[in-house]
Amino acid sequence: MVSEADLLPKEEFHEHRPGIIEQMRRLGDTGKAGSVRAEELMTSPAVTVRPDATLPQAARLMAERHIKRLPVVDADGTIKGIVSRADLLKVFLRSDDELAAEIHHEVVEQLFPVSRRTVKVDVTHGIVTLTGRVRDAHRIPLAARLVQAVEGVVGVRNHLEVLPSAPGNEA
Repeated sequence: MVSEADLLPKEEFHEHRPGIIEQMRRLGDTGKAGSVRAEELMTSPAVTVRPDATLPQAARLMAERHIKRLPVVDADGTIKGIVSRADLLKVFLRSDDELAAEIHHEVVEQLFPVSRRTVKVDVTHGIVTLTGRVRDAHRIPLAARLVQAVEGVVGVRNHLEVLPSAPGNEA
């Protein structure tokens, strides 16, 4: 696979001829600059991932190897597709309204069934603000952790308070 990074030395050295010391210091780039076939230019072996790899695994591999695109190959080495950085980021690009609806349904309604109507979920640029009064003080930190775990949430401002008259568990 030939990447943009593989092509850069060819273009760079086309504009100016490096001196002998620079050529020695950058032997790999010097070799790529003189290539005429893809196999001479490409990075080999190709860094790939299997179709069953998780998104965090693919992201970690791309970050560790400083690559922008990752071929997805099956057990036989057949290319099934390519994962790009943009593909991985799409998971986190969700509208504020979509995040608020999911948080209210999946976190607030589950943790605070009695107080759910008094809890407000505001989301601005992925930052979630929880406000309102609930009956169970022990569930407040849990709510913040669960909200933070929702894909697309950038941060959490937890301003939930305990109802003064109900210090026990919520029914």
